This record gives sequence, C-alpha cells and structure tokens, in this order.
Amino acid sequence: MAGNSFGTIFKLTSFGESHGEAIGGIIEGCPAGLLLDFDAIQNDLNRRKPGQSAIVSQRKESDMVQFLSGIFEGKTTGTPIGFTLANSNQKSDDYSHIQDVFRPSHADYVYEQKYGLRDYRGGGRSSARETASRVVAGAIAKQIIPEVKINAFVSSVGDIFMDKPYQALDFSKTESNSVRCPDEESAQKMESLIREVRAQGDTIGGTITCVIQNVPVGWGEPVFDKLHAQLGKAMLSINAVKGFEYGSGFCGARMKGSEHNDLQNPDGSTKSNLSGGIQGGISNGMDIYFRVAFKPVATLIQTQPMLNHNGKIEQVQGKGRHDPCVVPRAVPIVEAMAAIVLADFYLLQKTNRI
Repeated sequence: MAGNSFGTIFKLTSFGESHGEAIGGIIEGCPAGLLLDFDAIQNDLNRRKPGQSAIVSQRKESDMVQFLSGIFEGKTTGTPIGFTLANSNQKSDDYSHIQDVFRPSHADYVYEQKYGLRDYRGGGRSSARETASRVVAGAIAKQIIPEVKINAFVSSVGDIFMDKPYQALDFSKTESNSVRCPDEESAQKMESLIREVRAQGDTIGGTITCVIQNVPVGWGEPVFDKLHAQLGKAMLSINAVKGFEYGSGFCGARMKGSEHNDLQNPDGSTKSNLSGGIQGGISNGMDIYFRVAFKPVATLIQTQPMLNHNGKIEQVQGKGRHDPCVVPRAVPIVEAMAAIVLADFYLLQKTNRI
C-alpha cells in the first residue's frame, strides 16, 4: 500500500507493512548541515521496539535504522532523507487462523471494504510496526529544536492513575521501569495489573501524558493549523489512540471563567497554566502539556466471535505475539509525533509562512 505523509515543511512519508521485508520512510524539509546524533536516534528506536521487557510483545526486532540518502559525513544535506528498518522476525503462520475472518475492533473489515483485498498476515498499514518510522523522524526533529524538552510518560493503566502533578516528577526516572511511569509506587501497581491481565489472555488500555518545555512564544497558527490542533491530529494518528486533551482538558468544562483564567505576570508569563501553554492556537511560552488515551489492544488470546467472509459468525481464538498493554512502548511514539509537529512549526516560523 502507498505511503502516508505528515507535516508541512518537516514532512514524514512512511511506507512498508508489518510482514514485508522492511518498513521505512522519507523525511523532507530537514535543514542542511545538521550534525546528527545517530546514537540518540537508535536509543529512541530501542525504547519503542518489541521484546524489551516481559510486559510487551515478544517479537524480536533489532530495529536498526539504515539511512539511504540525505546524509553525508554525518550531516544532513538538505535533500530528502531516506531510511529503512528491516523486518526480521515476522511470523506469518501466527495469522493463518484469521485468513477468512475479521478480527473485532481491528481494521480488517474496513480495509477489505476500502481496497477490495487484505493482507491478513498482520495489520498491514494499521500495524503498530509502522510507528518505528515515526520514531526515526521524531528523533531527528528533536535535534532540529534541541532547546525544546519533550518528556512523555505513562500516567495511567486501567483504573490505576499516577495522580502527582508533573511538576513534582523526576523525568529521569521514566526509563527506570518497564511501564515508563516516573512514579515508582504507581509503576509497580501498573506492572502488576498488566501481568495479571496478560495471564488472563486479555489486554488493557491506559494514558500517556506529555510535557513540552522551552517552546518560545509565537509558534502556531490562529485558525485551522492551531498548535494544539496539529498536536491533536498527530496523537490521534497513532494506532489505538482514542482521545486527546491539552491543558485543563475536559476538567475545564466544569469550571467557571474566574477559576479557569490564567492571570498574567508583568513579564507575560501566567500565574497558572490551565491553557496548557497555548492560547489562540499559538504557544504562549508556558509549558505545553497534554494527555493521550489508548484503548486496550484488540487482539486477545481468548476465543471471540468473529465475522467471516461468508457473513457468518464463528468462534476463533486469537494467537501471536501482542502487547497486553500498548502504553509503555507508545511513550517514544508520542514524543516523536510531538517533536515532528514542533519542528514543523519552528521551520514555518523561520520562513515567515505563519
């Protein structure tokens, strides 16, 4: 299937499928002369890849990125950056049982209705494998705007919520546990719940919070391409995402204006930050923070009724190597998509196109 693109100036086009030889992408708009930190790019890929802990998919992929163009002697040339990541551990036999049925809450049925065919050996373009390309682009985007700090972390799994404000957290602890929650007590409870759910052959959802610091005043566009609108689009394009809220979010709908208004200080900063660092679609210099909701993974290692090609319902048991909870591996994906949006607005601001 053809690739899909995201971004305006800094633009990622991703291609490939979960059971092909490789996935990859093309990055356009990266400024020339950027000295790339390849270790940082690989580190972000390592954070996303499967098989990194006992509570995620046990598919084994090295996820070593190979750059094909756009880089010379470690620096970007200004031409499109092409890259691939080999698929080395796909197991097509894991999907033979769904050759003639449509999995509940997967894209199987709608893909076949749209395209007239379906490669049943995985999720095709809807597979989370596609997100590795986003992480490569996001890791490069971070290096375009190194002063901007992007920290995402798991803030809930099921009904277990980490309720500390982000200002009280030490983001350096996010990578200290397999759940990627910077609060150790909450992380232990979340991991226990994921293990319990996995033992039942079931899955569970959760949320990721992202905090972006050091964005200057003025990034964004006041009408259709608002900064928060583009962040929302980026997050909602990630597999399994069902919701996005920034600043006060839905809680703000319960407040009075006198409670919600962010009063300003003489230097233009605000005493509170219920706006979430964005006003009128434009960054105001305060921290940008948002939360992303992920549904439970649709594939269960349980028997479920599934529709088949003949319009009949039959009982089919799921199998294969799937995440019991997607949020730990989605943390670097959220960071990557946020970085792509911010690098894009940075470049737009520089060219006076907004």
